[in-house]
Amino acid sequence: MGENFNVTYITFGGYVEVEKYKYAYFVVIFITYIFIICSNLTIICLICIHQNLHEPLYIFIAALLVNSVLYSTVVYPKLLIDVLSEKQVISYTACLFQIFMFYVLVTSELLLLASMAYDRYVSICKPLQYPTIMRKTTVTVLLVLPWLIPVCTSLCAWILMVKQRLCKFTLPSIFCNNSIYRLYCVKSRAITICGIVVLINLTVCPVVFILFTYTRIFIIAYRSSPEVRKKAAQTCLPHLLVLVCFFFLLTYNVVMMEADVPKTVFLIMTLQLVLYHPLFNPIIYGLKMTEIYRHLKNLLCPSKLN
Repeated sequence: MGENFNVTYITFGGYVEVEKYKYAYFVVIFITYIFIICSNLTIICLICIHQNLHEPLYIFIAALLVNSVLYSTVVYPKLLIDVLSEKQVISYTACLFQIFMFYVLVTSELLLLASMAYDRYVSICKPLQYPTIMRKTTVTVLLVLPWLIPVCTSLCAWILMVKQRLCKFTLPSIFCNNSIYRLYCVKSRAITICGIVVLINLTVCPVVFILFTYTRIFIIAYRSSPEVRKKAAQTCLPHLLVLVCFFFLLTYNVVMMEADVPKTVFLIMTLQLVLYHPLFNPIIYGLKMTEIYRHLKNLLCPSKLN
């Protein structure tokens, strides 16, 4: 097994002329990355600065946006380097690190959304008990576990992957992900079982919990006053929108990695996974969450302050 292996960046090969358009691609990707970082950090700073946003709901949103910043940083800097490089090469160790970080952050996204769903459930369905249940200790646990659990579970899969031998050295993706399984000389049953366990525990279970929780919220809200229904719509719909978009993109991407699909289709879906999720999160929360939108509007249009 060689120390390095080639990664075929199908974004710039086969369908577009890299040498002719590489600077244009670099500028577009760079602007996208800077916008992702700035937009996410703006919302995070607003939540940190303003005292009325120091509530569990907004703290979870800030954690989610931090996750988006880390998620983008795992992919975009290497992608920018590869755009300007004649050969897109990454060491096997660096590739495994990117895989590890990518799946830790992907699964932590779903667990953070599950924490937010629980917070909204307590707030709307048990408002009188909310201060007692959502104490600082509870919020801290719900913030730490969504990162700690994925690290521990992904580490097990990562250790198994380190021991695998490579027979192929061209990865059909724009970054390191589970496409690397296609490069192994022998498919590992242990990795497959570990992947299934991770998929069920850190993907399926959180999604089922979130859907169940929000179903209960909307049932109770429907039977309650217009004020409760308005509160449920304002605080829950953005979370559901983020969840649905992210889950379907992730699921479709995983399914396509296991199937032989045209490069163009694979490219489009992979780009959506690394583009829509970190780009739309601050937009959705910045525009749909009333308190955040108000502070954001005051920041961008200070002359209109009363």
